[in-house]
Amino acid sequence: MEHKPLVELQQIADLEFPDCLLTDREQRLARWSKLLLANPERELRSLHEIEHLSASERRACRSDESPLSVAYNDPLLRSSGLKSDRVGDCTDFFGLTDDEMHRAFCSCHTGVRLTGAEAAARLQAVADRTHARHASGGLWQVLRHVFRAT
Repeated sequence: MEHKPLVELQQIADLEFPDCLLTDREQRLARWSKLLLANPERELRSLHEIEHLSASERRACRSDESPLSVAYNDPLLRSSGLKSDRVGDCTDFFGLTDDEMHRAFCSCHTGVRLTGAEAAARLQAVADRTHARHASGGLWQVLRHVFRAT
């Protein structure tokens, strides 16, 4: 039997689903954070030095018992379109950049292990930073505003 995310099934069949699918970045990140906080003391593995990998190696990178595997083990995130617990699929699905994934879960920032609570806090910090950047119009807009005020 072949398994497909509900999002893909909607493209090939006229299916109606209740509002249970997570369709935007904020909903998806909030769900991931909630899953990490559901077991705050759970010991997770970081992603090993992903900044040293080539782009294709980084996209394929994964780690058992990582924050990414917590996300992939959730049926709601999978049915909403999360394809795997690999870095590339997670960055695409959650709307993260490689740099944001690196800051959140790379071993050079977190050490070899981190707790669910630490992972959730790091994920939230990345989401907050991205939201602030978009809300303010980006770094250049902020700098332009600061220098015009002086």
